[in-house]
Amino acid sequence: MSAAALDMGRPSGLCRRLAIAAVLGAMAVAVLDAAGSNVALPVIAQAFAIAPARAIWVVTAYQAALVMALLPAAALGERFGLRRSFLAGLALFAGAAALAALAPAFPPLVAARFVQGLGAAAIMALGVALLRHSVAADELGDAIGWNALTVALCTAAGPTYGAALLTWGGWPALFAADVPVALLALAAGMALPATPGRAGPFDPPAMLAYAAIALLLVAAIQIRALPLIVAALAAAALFVRRERRRDRPFLPLDLLANRSFAGSVLASICCFAGQGAALVAFPFFLHRRFGTSPAETGLLMTVWPLAVACTTPVTARLLRKIDAARLCAAGGFALAAGLAALALTRPESPLLILPFTALAGIGFGLFQTPNNRTMFLAAPPERSAAAGGLQGTARLAGQTLGALAMGLFFATWPLEAAARAGFAFAALATLAAALVSLLRQRESATAAPRSAA
Repeated sequence: MSAAALDMGRPSGLCRRLAIAAVLGAMAVAVLDAAGSNVALPVIAQAFAIAPARAIWVVTAYQAALVMALLPAAALGERFGLRRSFLAGLALFAGAAALAALAPAFPPLVAARFVQGLGAAAIMALGVALLRHSVAADELGDAIGWNALTVALCTAAGPTYGAALLTWGGWPALFAADVPVALLALAAGMALPATPGRAGPFDPPAMLAYAAIALLLVAAIQIRALPLIVAALAAAALFVRRERRRDRPFLPLDLLANRSFAGSVLASICCFAGQGAALVAFPFFLHRRFGTSPAETGLLMTVWPLAVACTTPVTARLLRKIDAARLCAAGGFALAAGLAALALTRPESPLLILPFTALAGIGFGLFQTPNNRTMFLAAPPERSAAAGGLQGTARLAGQTLGALAMGLFFATWPLEAAARAGFAFAALATLAAALVSLLRQRESATAAPRSAA
């Protein structure tokens, strides 16, 4: 698809604003749901008279569906059109949220949450791709920044939002509140640009095989069964080998052949591994060292996403003047420095860690938007859905890696030592993200004189 053809298909005026609102509204409700549902677990356990460990399946079912459906949702978007697939996923999310709110027992609630996760996968895989088709090329950095700002603000507000709904209407209110927001986004979504589907062979068996492997891996990680984890990874390796031999593979291996795109994916995995480990370590560290209550812990942890939210608009402006890879490297170094300070210092008050937490949030805000922009610009416009699927998969893979590392640390050392080890691991992972970005910048600088010659 040429740039001129892409520009002609973009909405303008009110339609453009509605299209952006549809994507950001859908993203907001999906993030608020995920961030707020953790708060409801004790209430759900009490309401259904089940053990807390069983109540966690309300979150696990959602996450499992998200992991297994991101790349299939991207493939369906390319096959049947981004707008059609996005709106179908949003409608599925809203319907499943209504069923979750009305669930008469725990198993139907878990089933509804799984279906809701499938809908959320379409939102997260296709949202930024639709933003790319809704704004001018020079506004893509701003659009990705708006998306990152929405995610950061909703992540910060999620626990408070969930607690307020629980106080007002109990656990069903948490899921019922998703429905009107999703329906408003669905109505605004009529203004989204219509992108044609891609003709060619369709491979449902490959989609099902990928989903089964992803589900097996999530289940193996949840029960911490090493043989199952090894089996899932072996199955994944065989699946990738099969896909390499195909002319039109389900896995977007053609995008990973692009060094800039692959570098962005690798940097994203490293960065989110650090973020995942740090956010798991934080509450245990605060409770063990300072004896903070859950409410105090939530307030102290909110500094991170608020710093991300404050940094993101600045990052979007900096992108017009500074190379994206340099910004990613600067963000990674700042994030690593904040996490290293948390690992090495011995503060006497929880307030003394706030500067380090804020530095980590600023670093993450500097890293995320430029890295995502590089990833999407490295992919052709018609492959934006596949790029979005890989972006989401990289984020979840990194967060899962961070959580696995924390599980190992908690099983090996006392609580505070394990939390500090988690911060150290997070610092090293984000330092790796910075170095990958720096290497990418040097490669592009080397390639520029060659192309000029």
